Amino acid sequence: MTEKLRLMHVHAHPDDESSKGAASTAKYVAEGVDVHVVTCTGGERGSILNPQFQHPGIEDDPELITEIRREEMDRAREILGVTQDWLGFVDSGWPEGDPKPPLPEGCFGLVPVEEGAIPLVRLIRSFKPQVLTTYDENGGYPHPDHIMCHQVSVLAYEKAADPDWHPELGEAWQVSKLYYHLGWNFQKLEAIAAAVERHGLENPYAERMAKWERKPEDEARLTTRVECAEYFDVRDAALLAHATQIDPDGWFFSIPNEVQAEAWPTEDYQLVDSKVETSLPEDDLFAGLR
Repeated sequence: MTEKLRLMHVHAHPDDESSKGAASTAKYVAEGVDVHVVTCTGGERGSILNPQFQHPGIEDDPELITEIRREEMDRAREILGVTQDWLGFVDSGWPEGDPKPPLPEGCFGLVPVEEGAIPLVRLIRSFKPQVLTTYDENGGYPHPDHIMCHQVSVLAYEKAADPDWHPELGEAWQVSKLYYHLGWNFQKLEAIAAAVERHGLENPYAERMAKWERKPEDEARLTTRVECAEYFDVRDAALLAHATQIDPDGWFFSIPNEVQAEAWPTEDYQLVDSKVETSLPEDDLFAGLR
């Protein structure tokens, strides 16, 4: 295939592009692939999760968080070398309580799925990616915006190729492959536990491992492992750009990248649909397209 390779990631909030698949993103950018990030919401209701974060005026003007998170996204985008668009929907927040309160009116989690897919289909038809990534049906974790991101992305993957669906959004485009981001699995935790033990380090995931409920069907999802350990430093820099969300002294950075690379040097995906011939397992999101 001689056509320029293009990859589109669809994420719920600013910082998701840096915490999910950022090293493989940097790898593909370095290879000359055009990578475009779509961010569904502005992260307006995100809490400040970094205890070290300080910004003058933030306590007096809570709406300042929207502007700050856009500035953070600008920095992360530059670090990763991607282009990016906002879909323009409003963060749903994380509902807490038992029972959980209703979602706030007008938020992304309450948008009809077809309505949410319209601006994404426009972007797909314009950018023309061969590969699209998003979250699984559980959102990766059950945040309402992540679940809606999944639903909107899957519908847009289908409808972007239908010339009769909103033809005003541009010429129909068939994305060749659809993937879900996969985060943690028990095999990865085991590999990291063994590596930190070899190096005499404390395992920050020990408690998580002890509580982990193994499900063979979930472990079988892993179809595609992209080698990208040499870009773990780029991933970390992009993450740290989201200073409201990421504590530089937090658990994510507690294991040296050399040890992470030794234990699990890939970022992982599930191939959900392919319009081109490929064989599993894969080591490349563009398998069958190169």
